[in-house]
Amino acid sequence: MNLINRPTDMDEICKRIRTFPVTAILGPRQSGKTTLARQCDYDHFFDLENPQDAARLEHPQLALEDLKGLIVIDEIQRSPDIFPTIRYLVDINPDQKYLILGSASRDLIRQSSETLAGRIAYFQLGGLRIDDVGREAIQSLWQRGGFPASYIPNDEELSRLWRENFITTFLERDIPQLGINIPARTLRRFWTMLAHYHGQVINYSELGTSFGISDVTVRKYIDILEGTFMIRVLQPWHSNTGKRLVKRPKIYLRDSGLFHSLMTIENDHQLKAHPKLGASFEGFALESLCRSIGKNDNDFYFYNVHSGSELDLFWQQKGRNWGAEFKYADAPRLTRSMAVVMQDLDLAHLFVIYPGKKTYRLAEKITVLPLGEFMMNSEEEPNL
Repeated sequence: MNLINRPTDMDEICKRIRTFPVTAILGPRQSGKTTLARQCDYDHFFDLENPQDAARLEHPQLALEDLKGLIVIDEIQRSPDIFPTIRYLVDINPDQKYLILGSASRDLIRQSSETLAGRIAYFQLGGLRIDDVGREAIQSLWQRGGFPASYIPNDEELSRLWRENFITTFLERDIPQLGINIPARTLRRFWTMLAHYHGQVINYSELGTSFGISDVTVRKYIDILEGTFMIRVLQPWHSNTGKRLVKRPKIYLRDSGLFHSLMTIENDHQLKAHPKLGASFEGFALESLCRSIGKNDNDFYFYNVHSGSELDLFWQQKGRNWGAEFKYADAPRLTRSMAVVMQDLDLAHLFVIYPGKKTYRLAEKITVLPLGEFMMNSEEEPNL
């Protein structure tokens, strides 16, 4: 498989390694965590899916205490008991640093934060970024999704087959390995049903009734898929506007390729003719912007009032409010909703992201931008 350089992700990982004794790369299986880790200047590498490495780390202090330099431990969620040992070793040995990789976000964060507080930095790795593949390849990235093994094949059928196998493996192997005892067929049906709610406000009761389960079970299944990086649950922003606000979250499938597979969309032609085309573009563009902005997942929101005004993405940075709308249209125009949310949220700027090629202003603080032109990181304001 061809290797695609991922400079933004590598820079973020290396920055954390230089600063902290322990760095954790979190993300779904097959997102490229191991590939990026092997590009780091490491001294020792342990893969807990390798029986020999797993056996060596059954007695972690004996295996690790005499090592120096950067030590990589892959699939660390398989050995959660190792965290106290890592804490002890980095405290007594300044010559050691650790890079740990995991596919189970919430459990890994809870386990590590309890023992490694103040010693660990996290980096959440998603799929390939637009800048990794080039802006001329946005359509292919949107259609196939960001998993490298799905994006890279020259054959569309190979990409589709990889995604189908990924979904099956995730449900039949990865989920049970996390100690979650839900039949694969049941969770797949639920995941497919969620795909039909992609980009919509969640109604837990409606979803439970449709699937024949309780609200509590709906939330449990959603937590599983969110905690394993398969879906994004976007919370509503509550402001003191005096208006009736929507208070339930929105849901998105994080990877556009997996969304298309669950919706049985096999190629670009089918995507363009599908009724979920707009929702697909919104989810893909939203995920791309969140990655570019570089903030934590719980720092992003949407805004929606019952009177109809809404904003797809809202975040705060440098003491100012920012917003983005996503429009699958040839030439987005100024709407009453845009003017209302500008006033309600006191936005420093509103970006209208679309699949076209031209940048133009709709108002002094409202700009239409092609997807791929939006550039922002956690320390800068957007480049206009």
